[in-house]
Amino acid sequence: MIPTQQLMDDHRKIEEMLDILEAAALEVESGHAVDQSHLAQMLDFLRQFADRYHHGREEQLLFPSMEEAGVPREGGPIGVMLMEHVLGRNFIAAMQAALDAWEEEGAPRRFVEQAQGYVSLLRGHIYKEDHVLFPMAQRVLSPTAQEALTERFAQVETELLRPEARQAYMCTLEQFSARYRRKAER
Repeated sequence: MIPTQQLMDDHRKIEEMLDILEAAALEVESGHAVDQSHLAQMLDFLRQFADRYHHGREEQLLFPSMEEAGVPREGGPIGVMLMEHVLGRNFIAAMQAALDAWEEEGAPRRFVEQAQGYVSLLRGHIYKEDHVLFPMAQRVLSPTAQEALTERFAQVETELLRPEARQAYMCTLEQFSARYRRKAER
C-alpha cells in the first residue's frame, strides 16, 4: 500500500473520533452528563493515535521525503501542515486543562469551545492533506522513494504505536461510535 493511502486510512479513523468528540461536546453543551473518563479517552486517542502516531509519521518521514524531492517546507503546504499540527496540540492541551478543572465554573464550556475549534481545524486539515498534500506527494516521490517510505512506515509503526494499543484504540472508536454518534443521529 502506498504511504499516502496509509495516512488517508488513518484519516478515516481520526474523522470518526472527530464525529464522536463533536457529539460528546454537543451533549456537554446541552447540559447532559457526559462521563469524564470518556472525554479523557477521546483526548488520549487524539494525543496518541492522531498526533503522536499519525502526525509523527508525517513529520518524521513523509514531510522530509517530500522536502528531499524539492517541496519547500517554508511557504508551502508542508509548513502549513506543521503549523496546524501545533495548533491541534494546543487545542488538545486546552481541552485537557478544561477537563482537569471540570468542576470549576465555565470549565465544561471551555472544553466544548476547544473541542469545536479542534474539530473544525482537523476537518480542514484532513481535507487539505487528502486533496492537496498527498496527491502532491504521489507526484513528486519516485516509486523507489514511495517504496522506501512504506518500509519506514512499517518500521516506525511499532515504535510509535504498539499493535495492542492500535487494537485498543479501534475498540474505543467502536464503543464510542455506538454511544455518541448513534445518539446524535437520533
